[in-house]
Amino acid sequence: MHTIQRRLLLGTAFALPLAGPAWAQQDIGRAASFIQSTGQDLVAAINDTRSDLATRRSRVAAVLRRAVDIDGVGRFILGRWWRHATPQEQAEYLKLFEETLIRNLSARFGEYQGVRFSLGRSQQRTEDDVLVNTIIERPNSAPFALDWRVGDVGGQPKVVDVIAEGTSLRLTQRSEYSAVIQQNGGQVAALLTAMKRQIQQLAQREQQAR
Repeated sequence: MHTIQRRLLLGTAFALPLAGPAWAQQDIGRAASFIQSTGQDLVAAINDTRSDLATRRSRVAAVLRRAVDIDGVGRFILGRWWRHATPQEQAEYLKLFEETLIRNLSARFGEYQGVRFSLGRSQQRTEDDVLVNTIIERPNSAPFALDWRVGDVGGQPKVVDVIAEGTSLRLTQRSEYSAVIQQNGGQVAALLTAMKRQIQQLAQREQQAR
């Protein structure tokens, strides 16, 4: 299960087929402001060493739930296997997907301590979304770029993909999840078991880093 355990920054990929009105050119500023506000909230939670771990994780969870259409993202990443899952498996998968997203970040609080970010260029990617570039800086590490795809979901801006070093994290995540299912005879239950194991490992890592 080593492939499912490999995580990049933020621990997951974000993507979904966009719904609602298409982004217009004048909405580039809205997307950039949304990413700036979201990033500031995440950085504040990560760097708040005065709060205990549970409080910081709760703050991060609130930001992610507000910024990402987690159900839509999760369904996209599961892809064709969503139709193969039972309603119970679908519900459990979405719950585990959210927990994985949150734990992947909170387990790395120590690595991200002192993180800063700045906005780069924003541009219309397609008629449906805007790409917002950011530069991430951490102590004793070289700065690196993260691009955030922002789409309109239910009339609100949402992160729908994260691109690191030219790689779409949504595609990476989708490939990993599909591989787990295929290696286990097309059983979505196998992915759920792997996700539970990953969450346990992340929780242990989080406790060790306290």
